[in-house]
Amino acid sequence: TLQWETLGKQFIEYEQVAPFLIPEDQQRRLLDFLPLFLKAWEQSAGVVVFPNIQLLASEVSKLLTKEIKRNLNGKPAGEARLALEQFLQQKVEAEDGHLLLKSVYLLSRTDLRTTWNIIGSGLPAALMQCLYLFFTFPLKKTHDDEETSEDDTQTKEMLVEIMLNMYKEEQGVEELLAADKLQSLIIATASLWDQCSQSWKVPTGHVLRTISKAQTKNSIKYLQAVDCIKIAVQNLFKLADTLPASDMCEAASIVLCFVKDSYPISSALLTEFESNDGYQLLLKILLRCEGLQQNEGDPYLDEILDMLTCLTTCGKTELKVSGNIVHPQLPHFNFEWTRSSGMTVKNLQAFQVLQSIFQKSNDQYLCGKILAAIDTIWAWDRANFFLLEWTLQPINQFTDIIHFKPHPVQIQFFRLVESIVLDLSYVPHEILKKVQYLIKENIVPFCTVTALQCLLSMTQKDLLFSDIFRDSGLLGLLLALLRKQAKILRKSAGTHVPGLEKGTEKELNAVMLKMVAALTVRSVRNTVVLKDYGMVPYIKIFLDDECYRSATLSILEQLSVINYEEYMSIIIGALCSSTQGELSLKLDLLKSLLRILESLKSHSAFRTCSGFNALLSLLSDMEGALQDPPSGLWTAFGQNCILELVFYTLQVITAALHLDPVNSNFFQRSGLFEKMAEDLGSLGCFWTQGQWQIPLSLEKKRTFAEFLDAAFCSSEPFPMWLKNCVWILNFLDHMVKGTLHQESYFKERKPEMGEASGGDQEGPQAQEEHPIAFKRSGNKLPASSYRLWGNPEENLEMRDCTIVNPGAVCVMVRLLPKLYKEGHTQLSQEIQYAVVDHIQSLVKSEKSRQVLCESGLLSTIITSCQDAFLNESHLLHLPLTRVFEKLASQAIEPDVLR
Repeated sequence: TLQWETLGKQFIEYEQVAPFLIPEDQQRRLLDFLPLFLKAWEQSAGVVVFPNIQLLASEVSKLLTKEIKRNLNGKPAGEARLALEQFLQQKVEAEDGHLLLKSVYLLSRTDLRTTWNIIGSGLPAALMQCLYLFFTFPLKKTHDDEETSEDDTQTKEMLVEIMLNMYKEEQGVEELLAADKLQSLIIATASLWDQCSQSWKVPTGHVLRTISKAQTKNSIKYLQAVDCIKIAVQNLFKLADTLPASDMCEAASIVLCFVKDSYPISSALLTEFESNDGYQLLLKILLRCEGLQQNEGDPYLDEILDMLTCLTTCGKTELKVSGNIVHPQLPHFNFEWTRSSGMTVKNLQAFQVLQSIFQKSNDQYLCGKILAAIDTIWAWDRANFFLLEWTLQPINQFTDIIHFKPHPVQIQFFRLVESIVLDLSYVPHEILKKVQYLIKENIVPFCTVTALQCLLSMTQKDLLFSDIFRDSGLLGLLLALLRKQAKILRKSAGTHVPGLEKGTEKELNAVMLKMVAALTVRSVRNTVVLKDYGMVPYIKIFLDDECYRSATLSILEQLSVINYEEYMSIIIGALCSSTQGELSLKLDLLKSLLRILESLKSHSAFRTCSGFNALLSLLSDMEGALQDPPSGLWTAFGQNCILELVFYTLQVITAALHLDPVNSNFFQRSGLFEKMAEDLGSLGCFWTQGQWQIPLSLEKKRTFAEFLDAAFCSSEPFPMWLKNCVWILNFLDHMVKGTLHQESYFKERKPEMGEASGGDQEGPQAQEEHPIAFKRSGNKLPASSYRLWGNPEENLEMRDCTIVNPGAVCVMVRLLPKLYKEGHTQLSQEIQYAVVDHIQSLVKSEKSRQVLCESGLLSTIITSCQDAFLNESHLLHLPLTRVFEKLASQAIEPDVLR
């Protein structure tokens, strides 16, 4: 502060004596003062406490202006340019020119009033003349460039920033009008771009863009009076064929800036630009950018396209167009758009340049930028889509040529078409007809796939499109194409045909199936069309390929709405004909059955189509699948994957029995519970080899819930066979209660970092993991994995223990003697005890025992318990006796009592 006070006093003294000094002494006093000022500035980190700073700025700026003019006076342009450079650079410690430049530079960064004082000194016009010389007359240096490069850069940066600070103010631009260098510099950029100073191109462009943004009525009149834009456009035309495309973009963008930025004030420059074929110039320049690498055209190519996009809204009057809204339309579509934004399209000439570029160019970057520009224009005002489509019809016309464009452009285009529906809630019937024709012709399969995906997104948005695409013939077209592909698949079944169904062609089949699935969802009429076309036998051919399966199942599930028997016949037939290794197919078919069995109306069809027998055959075919270690074909799959198949099989059976007395009675009378017990017992995890060693005592006794929790939630090691047995018994427990079909034990998840991509995690670390990861083998099935869902203890203890499916109790009792493994005698006896104890808890309520009695299975269950009593060790006699007591209390038949 003291330093600034001292400087303030010195400057006051200067002010007082200056009027009495000759100009040379006055100038020397000021120049002697500036080093002190700069030193104080540096030491105070730019914090200025100087009351007379505006007067100082005025004095220093006037002196700098005077010195610039002195160095220019009477010299040819080349000599003047050299003299200026030498004057402004810091050749020695106390160079006057550099001292003045640095002082003005710092002062121009203080506040607006100080900047105004600098502007009023005449410096704007003087520096514009400097810039013109630096740009138009490249200097061939003879001295060591490396020694002066740092000084050159610093001088240039200060000079440019002073100009930017002055020219961003309207007063600064007005000061330029007294001289002729502004229009000269603009014209020079348009005519001498290939001959100018390379190092001054970017700074000059920056300064001119700043001036453009601060244009005034007077500056526009000035530029119009001297035909600045006209001459610039004419000069650019001369360079358009010879100058590199990137340089043309850079030069043209400067001229276009003045046209675009001046429009809010006056349309004069835009009119001049249009009258002199400015749009044709832009089209010529932009088409030359074909093949230009993206980074070569940036940022000037993007800048031209952005400004051209803005010019589409520059016009004196609103467009008056009328068009017919073709029905049907989405319910929430409202044609009464408002134009309050002021961003509606008024300049079709500017838009035609964008449209012509897309039509004439196949360059990926250019075409992508045009589509992005159209998207931006639509976003400004939703009316713009209609204004353009009812006049120039860009999207309608682009659809005819989109298959010639690069793939990324095709994707971007159809996303734009999709947004018409998703964002504008409008159905463009004429455009959709052309898209449908594109699909029919299938000239470029990738384009056909992308077009179908676009229509698929629309169909999924609203049910109305199911009617639109049926009435337009798209549904019939897709069914005909799928029939053809199905015949090819059927003909080539079991044989290898080179090139068949690869890449895009296979993807096309997949998306056609998805489209048909979307068209039939919730549309009985479309499903009837599919059936009347005789497509059902052909659709089911696609079940075998996993990439088609999801959509195929969706179509068949819609078929069930009009004919459950036909659906069940197809799915159950596919289950029965699937090979042992087609686990993925079986799982998908079972999940489909689960979805359909949610409707009670489907249960009868499931039974009459031999659904129960088919599912038990699945279990029977899995004999030995859960052996540890696995053998045969099952080694290709993880045991957890096999367990998943067991779970979904039992789930479907439970769903088919749920709330259906006829199915329950059929399952029981046919002895299918007994067959289920036999099939489960032969899976390989249960003991099937006769006698086994009986322990004398149990070290500990746990409930089944505690046992289940300990097996999977603690660090206690449990063998794989036991885990499998416990989970099968857990499934049966939920089947007893009639809730298994509602459980979600397996939830799909992404493999975590560090997990193996294939095979099962069956080492010690995997055994301790909770929840358990059920993972499909990577070499045969898709890379998807599953995680056990839910708390086992909560599932067992917190639920109502009312028996819904008594036959499942019989299955649990029959499996009881098979809960054994050599080498795990204590553990085997412990789990047997836990299961018996759990069965006792199931039959302890009077309601449960009444259900058992009414089911007719009481005798069977008691007999099974008797067999277990005779075969088990004395350790289980007491809990089995308690089960006998509970069951006998409901028995009335003499044989049962005996």
